[in-house]
Amino acid sequence: MMLKPPLRSVVALIVIGFGFFAISAQAAQTKTMPAAELAFHSGAAREKILLEGAKKEGQITFYTSNTWVAGPVSKEFEKKYPFIKVNVWRSDSKSLLKRLSEEVSAARFLADVVETSPEYLALMLQDNLLQELTSPELGAYDDEAKIKGKRGVYAWTNREIYISLGYNTKLIPAGEAPRSVKDYLDPKWKGKMSIAGTTTGVQWVGAIMDTMGREFLEKAGAQDINVQNISGAALSGLVASGEVPLSPTIFNSNIFTHKQEGAPVDWRSLNPVVAGVGTSGMIVNAPHPHAALLFLDYLHSKFGQQVAMKGGLSSARTDIGSLEQKFKKVYMESKYTPEEYEKKFNEWEALMRRLFIRKR
Repeated sequence: MMLKPPLRSVVALIVIGFGFFAISAQAAQTKTMPAAELAFHSGAAREKILLEGAKKEGQITFYTSNTWVAGPVSKEFEKKYPFIKVNVWRSDSKSLLKRLSEEVSAARFLADVVETSPEYLALMLQDNLLQELTSPELGAYDDEAKIKGKRGVYAWTNREIYISLGYNTKLIPAGEAPRSVKDYLDPKWKGKMSIAGTTTGVQWVGAIMDTMGREFLEKAGAQDINVQNISGAALSGLVASGEVPLSPTIFNSNIFTHKQEGAPVDWRSLNPVVAGVGTSGMIVNAPHPHAALLFLDYLHSKFGQQVAMKGGLSSARTDIGSLEQKFKKVYMESKYTPEEYEKKFNEWEALMRRLFIRKR
């Protein structure tokens, strides 16, 4: 029996209605999850959701103050997830904070993940620059490695490196190299030492000030120590090439990689050894939140930490055999509150300029 026109119209409307409902339901299922909600997603589908979202985002912008993390660690992430490009900007902690603060103040949310010292992460937290989150990798880290929030963490440790004496073994035999900080005052080292003019050098000045006193720094200033306005990593390259015979502001991790490449260098722990801790987190309103969370999971995973250790970095994971460091360490950032540290840092920087930077 043929349907009458009015009845045929009603059936058509019903079919259209069901089709619209199905499309609406599908749209609701594929609707993008807000970043704040995504950051706490911990269900079985978490990895799938992050992967699917990261494929659409296609990239991540990563700010870091460590050369090895900026290079090989980030490159390994791209190999594991070839559909995500890592845009890296590397600078010292102070410059990272300045850049992020200016960008967020101008409502320009460019960075996704930041990795630098915990002291500067604490300042970023005060300025509400960090997104609280959770990760399946958190269980492998002790509480002291985490900057905790109410529900999760704002950031957690991904590396540790140490600042002390680095020297060129072709120019300085091991038996002649300084064996204590006091040896830096030996007249034979006058004009032969350099220190990094970035955060690395400033922290070293602070550590010497705290342990040896102002008088020692005054004497060191008479040694014609050259301040190189480059990172500790770049300065280690000058030690490896022989352009700089020795420096008290060299990271053990950089010497580790130079030695693997066959460079005539060595590193010696002279008290005080400044410990540099790398802590990482997600920036609030990150433009690529799926890729950002995926990157943080990778960075703190056992695999990511093993990649970091290939560069001489130490790991805070409790289930990994990290590089053994038996020497005494000084954690400059944790000695002070964020406000105190910022004030101290400015004082140390001014002292470094006054004592070591010569007017031409």
